[in-house]
Amino acid sequence: RVKMSAEEILVCAVELGKDFCLYFDELECDALCKEKTLHRVLRNVNSQLLVVRPDLNVAAFEDVTDQEMQSGKGMHFSIHCYKTTTPLAGMPVAFSVQVEDKSYYMCCERECGEMIVRFKEGKVPKEIPGESNIIFFKKTFTSCCSKAFKFEYSMERGMFLAFEEEGCLRKLILKKLSKDEVDETMKMSL
Repeated sequence: RVKMSAEEILVCAVELGKDFCLYFDELECDALCKEKTLHRVLRNVNSQLLVVRPDLNVAAFEDVTDQEMQSGKGMHFSIHCYKTTTPLAGMPVAFSVQVEDKSYYMCCERECGEMIVRFKEGKVPKEIPGESNIIFFKKTFTSCCSKAFKFEYSMERGMFLAFEEEGCLRKLILKKLSKDEVDETMKMSL
């Protein structure tokens, strides 16, 4: 047993090869592997639902009637949870949504020097070998608010999913947050 950063790690050699190399079993790799999928709606602090409209290339929080919610077009999300070897960053998740007969996944892209949230047609992979523009770290919103969450973009620390008023829309965006700040536009419940 080797003691490393207050954790005990058990390493068992499986065999000594002809080339005098040790071969190990049950080592964890750094790849993210899909563990489970949750099916939820995403609500903002105003209890509005996130609705994806790929035809308009927009995702925004909207007031939704019960009848609209049952039809579920673009508002019932699959939240794909991945296993990780670095749990302190938060639970790695990816988002996808079904609109009509097509599946779309959420990703972030840089456009004109700004990070933009996009929904692209396709499926979320079962394994992600390295960094990915579809992964967000799910974290509790505050220590006293365990039922609400914020989602940090994995490729740019300090950037979180949030909403921004744009005319009559509350558009889904990525927003920079300083460490000590609490920003209600990032608060989401599942």
